[in-house]
Amino acid sequence: MKRSPVILLLFTLVVLACTPKTNEPMVSTYAGNGELAAQNGNANEASFANPVSLAVDSNDNVYVADSRNNQIRKIGADGEVSTIAGTIKAGNADGKGQAASFFYPCAITVDDKGNLYVADTENSLIRKISPEGTVTTIAGALSPGNREHPQDSTRLDNPRGILIDHQGNLIVTDWAKDIIRKITPDGKMTTIAGTGEPGAQDGIGRAASFYLPEGIAIDSKGNLFIADTFNNMIRKMDPQGNVTTFAGKPAPKGKKNRGKKDGKGPAASFSHPSGIGIDKNDIIYVADDDNQKIRRITPDGMVTTIAGTGHRGADNGIATKASFYRPTGLAVDKKGNVFIADFQNNMIRKLTF
Repeated sequence: MKRSPVILLLFTLVVLACTPKTNEPMVSTYAGNGELAAQNGNANEASFANPVSLAVDSNDNVYVADSRNNQIRKIGADGEVSTIAGTIKAGNADGKGQAASFFYPCAITVDDKGNLYVADTENSLIRKISPEGTVTTIAGALSPGNREHPQDSTRLDNPRGILIDHQGNLIVTDWAKDIIRKITPDGKMTTIAGTGEPGAQDGIGRAASFYLPEGIAIDSKGNLFIADTFNNMIRKMDPQGNVTTFAGKPAPKGKKNRGKKDGKGPAASFSHPSGIGIDKNDIIYVADDDNQKIRRITPDGMVTTIAGTGHRGADNGIATKASFYRPTGLAVDKKGNVFIADFQNNMIRKLTF
């Protein structure tokens, strides 16, 4: 006997009403087919080569520092992937679009006018890309020579993190020098934190020390949060220059402090945290690279794991059951979605809540 359409509809509604709903975060693949290549086009067909860092603008465009391709890529809000600047071949040329070149760019940020700023890591330069795609060099001096001139304030050494603060300054993690730099809008560069020697000392400005810091982010109050990568800690620098350890703790002498524990402040542990981002509520997200996880830190310092099983993979779905392969960088959009540069999977992943 055939059931009437009304009965079928009522049955469907009852089933849906009785189906448990999940409010768990979900992970999906936003762009990239997993191949190590530089194909543009639809997000599902496009390819990347070890993407390291991401930035999101107010129009929901996602920008990618596509390190091994030596290019800056764009994923439009419509899902179309294109190359903004750079060629596959490494170089340091200024110019427009593919007339410009980079050498393993590892960090990117965007201002409210649509200008991109890139930490051109292996060139040890800071580059600017105008909305029209014109690339200019605004800070740094070309290698070789950085390590031979450690006190030369004009030289960077493998910068790996970059952001724009609330005053329009660029803040850069000068990775191999273990310091934090500031570049004013008129191009003046100074060291605002770090002794220049590896360490995990808290303190004011240049009395503090870091060990190969990478990602950097800023909250609504102007506090900087730094992924102090080889210290396996998250550091905080307030607007007065006070550097403190926000999550994780220094390793005892002769021991390592790598781990994956959740907890508050020093009770938490990380393994090579590299990327860091902050949402509008000052919630911090960390790409915990070697743990293959995404961690969440509340403003009071409570660390929890919100995505990743800890095993290498590219599984999508419920965030705690999803997998990554060296998640290296991340960015948070205005809706609170987290975009992740899944370095070894050659993909851009999306974490939604």
